[in-house]
Amino acid sequence: MEIPDRIAAAADGETIQSAVSLGDDDVICFTPTRTLLYRGEGLLSDESVDTYSHDIERLNLSEGRRKTTFALEYVDSVEKFKVASNRADQVLSRLLTGVLRAAGVIDEEEAVAGVFLFSELTLVVTDSQLLKHVGAYVWDPDFEEYAFEDVTGLEFEEGSVATQVVISVGGRPQRIKAPSDEARRLRQTLTNALFAYHDVDSLEALNKQIGQQAETDSPSDATGESGLGLDENISPLVGDDDDDSHESDHETAGDDTESPAVGGDGATVVAEAETDAPSADPSGGGRPTSTPDTDDAKQDRGEELERLREQVETLTEAVEAQQQQLAEQSEEIQTQRETIEQLIEELRRQT
Repeated sequence: MEIPDRIAAAADGETIQSAVSLGDDDVICFTPTRTLLYRGEGLLSDESVDTYSHDIERLNLSEGRRKTTFALEYVDSVEKFKVASNRADQVLSRLLTGVLRAAGVIDEEEAVAGVFLFSELTLVVTDSQLLKHVGAYVWDPDFEEYAFEDVTGLEFEEGSVATQVVISVGGRPQRIKAPSDEARRLRQTLTNALFAYHDVDSLEALNKQIGQQAETDSPSDATGESGLGLDENISPLVGDDDDDSHESDHETAGDDTESPAVGGDGATVVAEAETDAPSADPSGGGRPTSTPDTDDAKQDRGEELERLREQVETLTEAVEAQQQQLAEQSEEIQTQRETIEQLIEELRRQT
């Protein structure tokens, strides 16, 4: 791809790290700190270059069938530009990479493997971490990050409508729901990044390795020692002499209580033990710990909970399907609106 001279001049010495062709002569380029949008010369317009800083407060986009609008919110202004919808994914990945680097979220050498948008959920997979943002915006400073070095498990629970990605970090599972039509791409991107980071080639090998690392990093060892000790300058509250004295007293007490017939503390302990023991049933049988009725009740409750769980899953899938249908209808309405606006614009030109 040939970079226009106007872009090279606008870069002002910065390295152009990547570029995306937008059709015709239009091209969008990305430097470490800015996005440069070049519009070629047309019948009614001259060539131009618009510059957008990566130092933003929020990023949002509005998707249409033909065009996607990017909105970059700064402290005191909002700047927008449009690209063809079939180029939006490429532009978003490169733009968000620049925004994350400008904010110090990712390193200069850290590569972004994939960006995924699921309704109000944004996921960014890099070569060393997973970033998660939930909200109306595509991105803002309120996000979560899961470093690959802290991952202790990875599982995928597939459903008819959505797939649950269960990524455990520090032993705590984090659940991420992805639509089934995008789940395969997310799974491939995430597993490839984790495989490369931990130098494994399968999900089984990954879970085995990170599980072993988690056990190795555990603060308690096989002997049950806590790893805490006294400083050499600190004396223990109980010394060796006190221990010896305590053991001697214990042995003396033991000698005095060898025979239960002899009075004293030993007899008192035996009497208390006999008093506290539950009385036996005169018929010879003790009180049963459980009855068949109790077992049946527990089984019934378990079956009822299972039925409720299945009903909740069914309702959840139905709601998600309705949301998908509403999203498709909204997109159709947006397309019709764009068509009407285009017709109005053409009529204005003719008058």
